[in-house]
Amino acid sequence: MSQRLLYESHMHTPLCKHAEGLPGEYAARAEQRGLKGIIVTCHSPMPDHFSESVRMRPDQFNEYLALIAKTADEWRGRVEVLPGMESDYFPGMESWLEKLHQRAPFHYILGSVHPQIKEYAAKYFNGDWHEFHKGYYNQLALAAETGLFDSLAHPDIVKNQGSEFWNVDTLMPDICRALDRIAKAGIAMELNTSGLLKVVKEMNPTPAIIREIQKRGIPMTLGADAHEPRRVADKYEEGLRLLQDCGFNKVSLFLNRQRQDIAISDALASLRH
Repeated sequence: MSQRLLYESHMHTPLCKHAEGLPGEYAARAEQRGLKGIIVTCHSPMPDHFSESVRMRPDQFNEYLALIAKTADEWRGRVEVLPGMESDYFPGMESWLEKLHQRAPFHYILGSVHPQIKEYAAKYFNGDWHEFHKGYYNQLALAAETGLFDSLAHPDIVKNQGSEFWNVDTLMPDICRALDRIAKAGIAMELNTSGLLKVVKEMNPTPAIIREIQKRGIPMTLGADAHEPRRVADKYEEGLRLLQDCGFNKVSLFLNRQRQDIAISDALASLRH
């Protein structure tokens, strides 16, 4: 049997109100897929009812940690179950997130800009989809520059908003300027396989952007963004081969907030179908 190497590093719990299945069910699927573990990364609680319909409440944070700890005990010796968080970047919330991240021994913090939430659209959409798409990349760079996050989640998810106006070639100069800032910040970026289920049915980000990420030496993490157990490590093989096609020979993950790199050839050999 191949050595277990990979984790599902982007997955949710029912506390976010739009996922199903308990972490133990995700751990069971991880075991089937040959993963070493799961890092639970549910949507961060936010203050003042911000985007409250798609995340845990602040008073549920301890419940979240207890759920992870209970599952870790149940699966000890079989599948590692580790605490993480998918935290929303939104200007003005930096202090809230900094304090939140200090409240638990997190292994991995994903930073997300979610242009689909009403608060983001209210602040940044003026009717011009090109400007909306362009502005998203400035927000991603700002998120990287906070130093709050280990990796940036699904870094072209904005293409699903106003998708008929999405044009990666037209946006590429702005994307590249953002990637230069992200590279300087020293943060990773995520290849998110759930993009295949979105309006624009391709992984996030698109290959043209992955190639620009690779040129700048920005490491890439891998996650399925699982909102149900059966999607743990979904399309991991396809994602790893896409990274290879775009010039990567390693994929990264974070444990104890420290980056580790795994040869893609070893990662592929470790997976079970």
